[in-house]
Amino acid sequence: MHSGTVVMLITWPPQDLKRKLSALDEKRGPSMVTQVPEGCTHVIVSTACGSLQEAIAPGELVILDQFIDRTTKRAQTFYDGTCGQLPGICHLPVAEPFCSLTRDCLKKAAEASNIPVHPSGTCVTIEGPRFSSKAESFLFKSWGGHVINMTTVPECILAKEAGLCYAAIAMATDYDCWHPHNENVSVELALTTFRENVGKVTQVLCAAVPIIAKLDWTVTIRELKDAVQQNVMI
Repeated sequence: MHSGTVVMLITWPPQDLKRKLSALDEKRGPSMVTQVPEGCTHVIVSTACGSLQEAIAPGELVILDQFIDRTTKRAQTFYDGTCGQLPGICHLPVAEPFCSLTRDCLKKAAEASNIPVHPSGTCVTIEGPRFSSKAESFLFKSWGGHVINMTTVPECILAKEAGLCYAAIAMATDYDCWHPHNENVSVELALTTFRENVGKVTQVLCAAVPIIAKLDWTVTIRELKDAVQQNVMI
């Protein structure tokens, strides 16, 4: 006989492999958040990224804590003043765009699974679907970006606006195109690295679920919802 806490866990499949590294259409973020069933409190995602720093080698994992937004065409709020959206304009504070407590759970899960992770990192999200030019890659690296992808923004913003505890595990699949001694990013290279290392992500996610389930999230969730309500202007 087993005893414990029953936890509702919902998984979303990744994009089709042919679109794994393509920019997602502007509706993906809103779609992801609006599909979250009532009562669901957390969203934890994995994301394939290029590394912008020598210290983050392909195959290594990063628990993201910041982003730099270089997207241009994506809906970034549910409160945009248009018909069918929520009323008002939300000036959402995103100084801390990821849930710090959920991030701590991921770090503990990685440690318990004996899987090394970089405990923090800034993700540059570009519009895509093309990859960066070498000049862009060097620019993003000089800004202090650690990894680069096409998916984190606006997903993390919309999740926060919806009052969800959001965290992301980034897997470096390549060195983008800035590195002088490594192959430039390509879909084939990124997918090969992703497939070889996805098991590590799965282990961390599975180990994180019971850690998250043991905590009382009442205050954290209330603070998230208050942050939205207090910053909506009608």
